[in-house]
Parts: sequence; structure tokens; C-alpha cells
Amino acid sequence: MAYLAPAEFVTKMVDAGESKLLMSTRDTLIRSYMAGAILALAAAFAVTVSVNTGNPLIGALLFPVGFCMLYLMGFDLLTGVFTLTPLAVFDRRPGATWSGVLRNWSLVFLGNFAGALTVALFMAIIFTFGFTEAPNAVGLKIGAIGEGRTVGYAAHGAAGMLTLFVRGVMCNWMVSTGVVAAMMSSTVSGKVIGMWMPILVFFYMGFEHSVVNMFLFPSGLMLGGHFTIMDYVIWNEIPTVLGNLVGGLTFVGATLYSTHYKTAPKRVAV
Repeated sequence: MAYLAPAEFVTKMVDAGESKLLMSTRDTLIRSYMAGAILALAAAFAVTVSVNTGNPLIGALLFPVGFCMLYLMGFDLLTGVFTLTPLAVFDRRPGATWSGVLRNWSLVFLGNFAGALTVALFMAIIFTFGFTEAPNAVGLKIGAIGEGRTVGYAAHGAAGMLTLFVRGVMCNWMVSTGVVAAMMSSTVSGKVIGMWMPILVFFYMGFEHSVVNMFLFPSGLMLGGHFTIMDYVIWNEIPTVLGNLVGGLTFVGATLYSTHYKTAPKRVAV
């Protein structure tokens, strides 16, 4: 599968972070919009498969198709740039600054949200025949997901918030591993296999992905879910974003950078 050694693919991670920081506003928004839209469609597909088959594992097995497509086309997810762009600052690349990192994160967030919201509207129209009928079974399931992952957490208070945050951490530990896995091979098949495995884990385990949630919760509100916009923002999106940031940067970006790029001196044999 044309496997690259860790030192090689971690160098590619730093290069990618630098490239994203220096990308134009237009290209950043277009690429993040398309990433949000494709991932949202994959989420709708996975929920549809799970409902129609009665087996969530099948939906989880197929969900990574969207993730693979968007990364092969060079689009950007917030979870990925959380992990990659700070590495360029760590490495003191020319033009790489923390203000540039925050700018990139903000633009990618906006683009991802706009793309996911577009698909949320489209799917709500499909599930309700243009809002002329009650939601179908898939629409009802999406509404139930929205309730369970907002007011469901809120019912547990601080413990619910902690659980939500940790699920966000675990999510981007896996998702960013998928981002890095795409850099471990120079062939399409190798990239796809590498990405598929950790994305399957995150989706089946029910971890919280900020961009997937940009689709699930707005569509859930359109489809009659019994929660509010503030429930979504406070009891899901904000802690999920923070958890995704910590998970991707701490357990993937910083660890790989520190041990494969800035390797410590070897011990002297005695």
C-alpha cells in the first residue's frame, strides 16, 4: 500500500498545516463548505441505513464513505484543522501564527456549518415531502437523536456535560487519526483503508463530532425534535467543539509531532 514511515507522514502533517494557514479566504470557505455538505450527506445516509436495516453497525460501516470522499478531494473539516494547523506554529514555519490559526478555524467552522445546514434543509424537505407531511421514519430518528444528545445530556447536569466533552475528545482522537492515516500511503486504496477504520470506530461508538452535529441538530429541529437552538448550542455544539479540539491536538497532533518530528535524543548505551 506504499506505506510511509512515521517521520515522513508527520512531516506531511506539518506541511499540510502550513498550507492551510496560508490558503486564501475564498478557497478555505469553499473547501470547508463542501466538506460539511459531504459529511452531512454521509450522516444522513448512515442514519437511513441504520433505520432501514435495524442494524446500526451497518450504518457505521458505511458512514466513512463520505469522510473518504471529502479528504480525497482535498476539502477541510474543522476536526482536521484543529490537529494540523497548530503544528506549523510549533515548527515556526514562516507566516504561521496563532492569529492565523484562529482565523483558519473560524473560516472552516463557518464553511462547515453552511455546508451541513444546506444538506440539513435538503434532507428535511425529502423526509417531509417539502414540509407537507409528517417526517418519515428516518426523519423521526434524526429528531430523536437531537433530543437525546441535548436535553438528554442536560438532564444529567455537570455529569452530562463532562460525558459530552469526553465523547468529543474521543471522537477527534479517532477522526484525526483518520486524517493522518490518509497521509500514511501514496495510493488511493491505502488512504481509504487507513481512513475507514478509525472513522468506523467513532461513528459506531456514538462519539460527538462537531461537524456531523451541524447536520443532525438543525435537521432535527426542522423535523420536530423537542429541543431548542440554545439546547443545541450549549448542550452539544460548544462542548463538542472544545472536546474535538483537545482530542485532535493533544492525542494526535502534538503526540505525533513530539515523538516522530521532534524526536528526543537517543539514549547512550552504557
